[in-house]
Amino acid sequence: MHLKRLEIHGFKSFADTIKLDFEAGITAVVGPNGCGKSNIIDAIRWSLGEMSAKSLRSSMMMDVVFNGSGSRPPQNMAEVTLTFDNTDKRLPIDFTEVSVSRRLFRSGESEYFINRTQCRLRDVKELFLDTGMGEDGYSSLEQGKVEWILQAKPEERRELFEEAAGVSKYRARREEALRKLERVEIDLSRLADIVSVTQDQIRKLENAVSKAKTYQRVREELKNLEIADWLHQLSSADTEAAEIEQRLSQAQQDVEARNTDTHRLDAEISEQRVALAHLEEDLLAANQALSAIDADIKIGEERIN
Repeated sequence: MHLKRLEIHGFKSFADTIKLDFEAGITAVVGPNGCGKSNIIDAIRWSLGEMSAKSLRSSMMMDVVFNGSGSRPPQNMAEVTLTFDNTDKRLPIDFTEVSVSRRLFRSGESEYFINRTQCRLRDVKELFLDTGMGEDGYSSLEQGKVEWILQAKPEERRELFEEAAGVSKYRARREEALRKLERVEIDLSRLADIVSVTQDQIRKLENAVSKAKTYQRVREELKNLEIADWLHQLSSADTEAAEIEQRLSQAQQDVEARNTDTHRLDAEISEQRVALAHLEEDLLAANQALSAIDADIKIGEERIN
């Protein structure tokens, strides 16, 4: 595996797109001070995921985007693409040529690509584990790095040896597994707390459900009693209404009977009145006849005298 091509656009002093091809073996980049030699190394490290602006000789990460000059306007994006020859399959990917790209927009958004497929920074770092090509790998030794290695602590030099021996990825995976295990243990502890709280809530809910069921049962019984009482009252009212109707019917019959008697008596009174009128006429006639007789007697007596 070796670096085959470097493409830079809008990164630091490279306003225009440049392409550098690297043949197998040793390649030297030479030029006067300030021509951008160090920026080429910075571009390689940056594309591999370098997150420290200080390591890129900048005060902040946004400084890597070309900021303009007297004759050139600022760029809105910096992009660097590395292309590797992977015919030896050193990189764990099924391609003989592998490209890695990084973009940084002036808005602050950042993107990573492997063979033009967008990915995560983590994917880029995992791709180059144990190859020495990471942003902190031994393949890139800037000024002062050799002295740092000589003065480094044993555990710091150990990381370089593990990278060179190809075991750093296993350590990284082990550390990631330990972090995951720790997160899982924390999650389990949280779940245990949640289960405990949930069980308390379940017990409270069960008590509430029991009380609600008791309330519903008592309410249903009360409702049934109210219905039975209402039906009883309705039955009593029906019986009383039947009795009233019966008395009313009897009263109506009595009234009709009394009306019949009244009509009969009225008829008898009318007949008696007619008979009385006849008797009065007969009495009047008798009185008239008696008066006539008395008059005749008086006349006869006068004649006798």
